[in-house]
Amino acid sequence: MRDVLARRVSAVVIGCLIAGSLAAGGVATTGLEPAAAASATKLPGWLHTSGSSIKTAKNTTYVVKAVAWFGMETTNCAPHGLWSISVNQGLEQIRSMGFNTVRLPFSNECIAASSTNSIDAAKNPKLVGKTPLQVMDYIVKRAKAYGLNIILDRHRPDSNAQSALWYTDQYSEARWISDWKKLAKRYKKSSNVIGFDLHNEPHGDACWGCGDRATDWQAAATRAGNAVLKVNPKLLIIVEGVERQSTGTANTWWGGGLAGVAKKPVKLTVKNRVVYSPHDYPSSIYSQPWFSAANYPKNLPAQWDTDWGYIDRKGIAPILLGEFGTKLETTSDKLWLKTMVSYLKKNGMSFAYWSFNPNSGDTGGLVKDDWTTKQTTKLKYLKPLLGNGTSVKADTTTTTPPTTEPTTSTSATATWKLQSSWQDGYVTQFDVTAGSSAVSTWSITWADATATGIASSWGMACTVATGASVTCTGADWGAAIPAGASTSVGVQVTGGAAPASPRVSITAR
Repeated sequence: MRDVLARRVSAVVIGCLIAGSLAAGGVATTGLEPAAAASATKLPGWLHTSGSSIKTAKNTTYVVKAVAWFGMETTNCAPHGLWSISVNQGLEQIRSMGFNTVRLPFSNECIAASSTNSIDAAKNPKLVGKTPLQVMDYIVKRAKAYGLNIILDRHRPDSNAQSALWYTDQYSEARWISDWKKLAKRYKKSSNVIGFDLHNEPHGDACWGCGDRATDWQAAATRAGNAVLKVNPKLLIIVEGVERQSTGTANTWWGGGLAGVAKKPVKLTVKNRVVYSPHDYPSSIYSQPWFSAANYPKNLPAQWDTDWGYIDRKGIAPILLGEFGTKLETTSDKLWLKTMVSYLKKNGMSFAYWSFNPNSGDTGGLVKDDWTTKQTTKLKYLKPLLGNGTSVKADTTTTTPPTTEPTTSTSATATWKLQSSWQDGYVTQFDVTAGSSAVSTWSITWADATATGIASSWGMACTVATGASVTCTGADWGAAIPAGASTSVGVQVTGGAAPASPRVSITAR
């Protein structure tokens, strides 16, 4: 996205960074590592390409459905929002929306840094004292537990601004390639790190196949791609386009123009590794000529075909639309997003939405400023690509949660464990334990006058009696409990903050 328009982090959100950040020496509470997501889709493992498709080792077609969670490319050197949520809460949200991949931007400056900032230690005790690279390790590990792939995106050389070319005076091409090789070695055994997005949004003087070593992005991507594949030949090499195309077509988005691939594709020493990744945005980001055409938005597919879609149609290589997003505040943007979703769906293309973060100044995100409440309107537009999403069974914090005394029936007990609470919702877990006899069915109820709905639940089905209470009944894997055994279940309730020390009643038989 154009730097003059994008990456403007809301001052309101930044102003909410809490004093308990790691940089301020926050003291971590003792916490348990959250369990893996029971309903997480099995990871595909290493991928390769075949014509216009991305394939698994078994040669089944795989569509990458990614969302960017940015921040590791900024001066925070960590994903944004960790002042409000845990890594695990963020990954759970992403998985529950229907995505299977996280695009993780970073800067070369950050992966060499010794510390992060603006991470709440109580919510993320596992990150206390970690370097940015160790934070990346943790995200890769936890993403795997949630059934999520990772695409690493070299978004910036330093942490202050994007660069037109893949190098700057401070960060040389040699440094760029060396860092990629180090990451390839570091994650060589992490098969959920499926690909490297070599450089974000080449623009300005960047050209495609022009023969000038200083500005030829196609040649540089070839050099970097070959260097990476010498370390790990199983990675996908993700190559963005350029702004100024040499084919006579109009300039397009930063990273958006791939018309030059027709005559000069990226050819690597390891075959079936290249994925092309344009970026595309609506008129609210920049008023491109095609937005004022008389036949808008019907003209958009032809524009996309010219700039990058032909690569898919002709079977040259797969397309992964690397960034697209909008606040959905104008009719033009709504038409654009609807048309783009239809185009991606029709052609079976992979994609990476910008962004999960609510603090992207030009596009907003898929959650609101509390970093928990979903932007349901945007997700409805994306539903043809994502489906209905999934409910994920996973703890949503790494801290020891507040609990109430167990509530007991004649055959079972239930313990409330609040995981997270904010102004208009909360997540709570329950440990339900059977007595001396097995339990085949159980139900719990607690008073909550502000609850209005259920965002998601795992191990039970829940309903709200508005202005009165919430009732949840064991379901799926949480329904039956053997004698003396326990099961952990949970729910996200919308409406208001969590009630303080609620009395939970349980019936079981």
